[in-house]
Amino acid sequence: MTQVDYNFTPVGNKPTRRYRKGSKYDPIIDAFLEQESQLVEIMVKGKGANYIRTQLKKRIDARSLDVRTSVVNNKIYLEK
Repeated sequence: MTQVDYNFTPVGNKPTRRYRKGSKYDPIIDAFLEQESQLVEIMVKGKGANYIRTQLKKRIDARSLDVRTSVVNNKIYLEK
């Protein structure tokens, strides 16, 4: 059996977890909501369509918005 090298450091208390207020994808959703268009295509440079759809969906759900996301042929669509 091999030895595991470790040490303990006493601390006073556990730090609280920090949460972000909002998301870097919120401005995309806000801009879409301000438009009169019912359906838009979104392109985000350097990110895959499915990744962006997932991030937008999380923010839409967290904000309880009536907006749908979809990916067709590697393009992201938002629909009111």
